[in-house]
Formats: sequence, structure tokens, C-alpha cells
Amino acid sequence: MTGTGARDPAGVASILEKSLAGQRLSRDDGLRLLASCDIAALGAAAHAMKQRRSGGAVFFNVNCHLNLTNICAARCALCAFSCDAGDPGAYCMEQQEAVERVRAAGAGVTEIHMVSALHPARPFAYYLDMVRRLHREFPRLHIKAFTAAEIRYFADISGGSIESVLGSLQEAGLGSLPGGGAEVLSDRVRARICPRKATAAQWLAVMRAAHALGLRSNATLLFGHIETPGEIIDHLLSLRSLQDETGGFQAFIPLPFHPENTALAGAAARPGAVEILRMISVSRLMLDNFDHVKAYWIMTGLTTAQLALVFGADDIDGTVREEKITHAAGAATATGLARDTLIAAIRQGGGIPVERDSLYRELRRY
Repeated sequence: MTGTGARDPAGVASILEKSLAGQRLSRDDGLRLLASCDIAALGAAAHAMKQRRSGGAVFFNVNCHLNLTNICAARCALCAFSCDAGDPGAYCMEQQEAVERVRAAGAGVTEIHMVSALHPARPFAYYLDMVRRLHREFPRLHIKAFTAAEIRYFADISGGSIESVLGSLQEAGLGSLPGGGAEVLSDRVRARICPRKATAAQWLAVMRAAHALGLRSNATLLFGHIETPGEIIDHLLSLRSLQDETGGFQAFIPLPFHPENTALAGAAARPGAVEILRMISVSRLMLDNFDHVKAYWIMTGLTTAQLALVFGADDIDGTVREEKITHAAGAATATGLARDTLIAAIRQGGGIPVERDSLYRELRRY
């Protein structure tokens, strides 16, 4: 073999050229990109794609996280946050505590990001009334709440349909859905790491129903545990296909797995910076119909999130204030950051800081 082919036996350069020419990448293309060690080339192409979408803008919002309970019927192997009702540290918030926590987040917050465990004893009314109370107390705040796995669980415990559950929550004040609970959209993987949660098809069905009701959502991938490269690419292709159908996804968020304190500790190592940056770049290139790719600083670390801004990411998430789920799995990042810290981090990463609302409407540039 001679010429470029000898230096690039996987044909990565031609795949990147294909992507930059506006051609959709195939499953085989994705697998070749995931196997590539040429992180610089992947990053350059992904950054160029990002620039076409959003220019130099890097988005963030001022949000607060609420985790209503850690008592969970699923007890997934990947989770260090969940526990049983009688365990030390088990809790379940009532409405007044949730209200006080949001109020304590202070002025400037525009979003309540609320995800929880699958409580085995609380009825759907507990969650519905929580949304209704928070919306009444904070009518100007956008409520982004409940993963597709939670919505599926609410339908199961209430006996209602996915559509009726979503419709009730929307009427109560729900504004959009986060992207969690997807993990890896592979039934083989889910049977190992989250067998009591929504199946891959059910997760996608919830998102399809939400988008049909006008609820926008995010999408995630949890990587770095027992998944294969093929399952990662199939996950991205499933999301891309649904986005073609509905156009309802706002952002994609690759999440590096944190194994500490989980049942998979010892069987998986936390992905390093190179793995994270590769995943962000490949995601940007494969998901040609997603406007935004997010580097979630809580799970990547702030320094890697800054690097991700030149590897295809155009969002660094938000101020967060009090994150619990990843920190239960050993995250060493802060549980929240000030607006000024995020602005400085974005500037240091070469981006233009843009504060957004939950639906990616620009509030101000810095």
C-alpha cells in the first residue's frame, strides 16, 4: 500500500472529508472513527462541524439540580446513588424542602433540572404534585424533569399511557425532558446494567411521544463500562433516526461512566480525557442532525470540558448548584459552579460565552 492509504489504513481521512462534505456517515464509518488514534484529526473535523452549527458560541445556563429521592426500585449496577428505604442516607423530599432548595439557588436561575430514583412506594401523584407546586412557586423557571426511564415507570405505577403521563406533567408545568436513562440503547447491555429500567425501545418510545406533544428533550450515552464499539454506534444511529423522524432532540450528551461505589467497580475504569474527547468528536460527526453536543463538566471535569470545546462540543451545561448522582460515584468535581467561573472557563477554551434558556434561546453574550 502506498501514499495516504499506507499512513491511514482505516481510511479515516476520507471519512472525515465525507462528513465535512455534508455526506451522512455509515455504521462502518463510525466504527472506524471510534477505533482511530488520530484524535487531532477527529477533533479538527468535529470542531469545523460545530463552527458551522453555532460559530464560536459556547452555551451554558444558570440551573439548579433537584434529586427528589435516592430510594429506588431498580438498583442498577451502574448506579452509586440509589439505595433501599431502610439504608443509611436514604431520603425522599417533600414539596416544601424542594421549594426551599430551589429558592436557595438564588437569583438568576432559569431552570430546575429534576431527576430522581424510581421510588417503590410513592405514587405518580407525588411527582405530578411536585411539578405543580414548583411551577406555582416559580412560574418563570423552566422545569426540565424526569428521564424517559422515569416516565416509563410513572406509566407502569399509574396504569396510564406514556402519552397521558406526559400530558398530565406538561399541564402541571413540565417544560422539557432531560436525556438521562438512555445509558446504552442495547438490550444486551441493559440486561446487565439496568434490567429493571425501561428497555431501549421503551426509552425511544417515550422520547417519540414527548416530541409529539411538543416537549423538547436531550439525549445521552453512558460509555466506558461493558458496551462494545458497535453498541455505541448503534446507539448513535438510533438517536439519529429518531431525530430524523421528530426533530425533538436539542442536545446530545456523552457521559463517561464513573464506576466508584457501583457494582461495576473493578470491572471498568473511568474513561480518560482522550476517550472522552474521541467520543465527543465522533458524536458530533455521526449526529449530523443534532444542533448541540454538550460536555457535561460534572462528569468530564472542567479542564476536559474546556478541551472538548475544540473537539465538537458547543455547550458546557450549567451552574448546577448541587449535583448528587455522579458525586455518589466518586466524582471529584465541584457540585456546582458560579456563572463567572463558567464564563471564564469558556473564554479560556476559546469560545464566546452565551447564556441560554432551557430551549437554547439566547439570553446574553459575555
